Amino acid sequence: MAELRHSSSIGNRGVTASPRKRDDVITSSPLVADNSSASNVDDDDYRGRYYPRDRFRLFVSSYFFSDELRSHPNKSKISLFLLLLLLLVLSLSSVVHRLNAPYLCKKDGITLQCPRVKETPSLWENPYSATTSWKPCAERREGLISDIPPENATNGYIFIHAEGGLNQQRIAICNAVAVAKIMNATLILPVLKQDQIWKDQTKFEDIFDVDHFINYLKDDVRIVRDIPEWFTDKNELFTSIRRTVKNIPKYASAEFYIDNVLPRVKEKKIMSLKPFVDRLGYDNVPPEINRLRCRVNYHALKFLPEIEQMADQLVSRMRNRTGSSNPFMALHLRFEKGMVGLSFCDFVGTRSEKALMAAYRKKEWPRRFKDGSHLWALALQKRKEGRCPLEPGEVAVLLRAMGYPKETQIYVASGQVYGGQNRMAPLRNMFPNLVTKEELATKPELDGFKKHVTSLAALDFLVCLKSDVFVMTHGGNFAKLIIGNRRYMGHRLKSIKPDKGLMSKSLGDPYMGWAGFVEDVVLTHQTRTGLPEETFPNYDLWENPLTNCMCKA
Repeated sequence: MAELRHSSSIGNRGVTASPRKRDDVITSSPLVADNSSASNVDDDDYRGRYYPRDRFRLFVSSYFFSDELRSHPNKSKISLFLLLLLLLVLSLSSVVHRLNAPYLCKKDGITLQCPRVKETPSLWENPYSATTSWKPCAERREGLISDIPPENATNGYIFIHAEGGLNQQRIAICNAVAVAKIMNATLILPVLKQDQIWKDQTKFEDIFDVDHFINYLKDDVRIVRDIPEWFTDKNELFTSIRRTVKNIPKYASAEFYIDNVLPRVKEKKIMSLKPFVDRLGYDNVPPEINRLRCRVNYHALKFLPEIEQMADQLVSRMRNRTGSSNPFMALHLRFEKGMVGLSFCDFVGTRSEKALMAAYRKKEWPRRFKDGSHLWALALQKRKEGRCPLEPGEVAVLLRAMGYPKETQIYVASGQVYGGQNRMAPLRNMFPNLVTKEELATKPELDGFKKHVTSLAALDFLVCLKSDVFVMTHGGNFAKLIIGNRRYMGHRLKSIKPDKGLMSKSLGDPYMGWAGFVEDVVLTHQTRTGLPEETFPNYDLWENPLTNCMCKA
């Protein structure tokens, strides 16, 4: 059995100047046994220096074996006694240090073994939720008289393509409703654009309840299902630059739309806005517009009943996997090949794997890759700042430090994990009750959803939303929408956002022991459990809907 040194980021990486030189030593990770030694560092680094052990030897030789002591036998005996006492103290200190550091876990083959941590009463609940007094307040108010003009009396029609995956599309839809409100325009039901990665042809009505969407927002915005009949050349709306507003900056203000987009809508009567990813700001729009975006996100956008029902079945099966009612965790594991490549972080792997990843990055992101010479320093910096996705093994160590036992039931929402089963092995071995929707549901049950990739993503979304504990491992629209939704709907359920900066620092410290690591993890994550947080300029409304969308209870 090899002891495992936890230096996935800073530790031994700091002594190597390049990936090639680092590979000659070893890639440090919570998943790899550390066989490196001082011989891996150039001898020049040690010349002219006295390290603690050398200073001790110099002190012993100069004091206890000096000519003065040899000429005074009594002093020599006292000095010998003191020397033995000092050696005993140092030996005990060494034993204690050995028990506590420098090893976090042990690795036996593909099995990662970390000490158990006592379960706390707040393991499955948000311990500080009772100390807050916030409630949702973006829902539709009944009994109000609508001031929305008829369809033919608005300033015109706007049309958008909701690009990307399901969650990016969701944000675009919310923004489209808000922009229509700002300009007093009629919104044509957004088209879910085929994504280059997902290769999906899903339509709005294939995933969302259109009737509920239009009816819930009827007092806010005029929404129609299709392009009006009087506009005969529909292809022009998709292709003509004369019908497209393309100069919208990211996070544009409400004033920008009123000053620059509205005149063109009034002139042409129907305009397409693209691209439309992140084209509306947060703190530069009126509070009621942000509240409307929350209304769309949390109340108007509902998945189709069959998707909701299947998700409820998956949740029920997760809660009854032990034969009786049990809590479960949902883990959003972002370690797909695309995410690993896009992060430009360095991860454990063979030279062959690293070469293949470098070729993949060069092909997919040539402008960022350039000649590759700057990437090693960039990877180190991103790792140090906690901007790299957590590996499955790192997630396992983190969850064990938090106190989650081996028996924890975990639902995994992820794509195909980069590195396959070998990469997943440390997490699966430490937490064997790890399942996906494909393992919970039968093939016939899922076949009906496979024709639309976004339907499968919607199942993951709903199961994570309803889990007792949700754990994200990297940023992205999926995770922030889940955390924001759980905050908005009561924040009683724990949503853990790992401090990856702390993980990088702790896993890179060769003298950090298990007890100290556990203490740091527990203390740091006490306030990272999904409670509503005070907002700040340019904050992300989707992850933290507090200011404009929640009220004091």
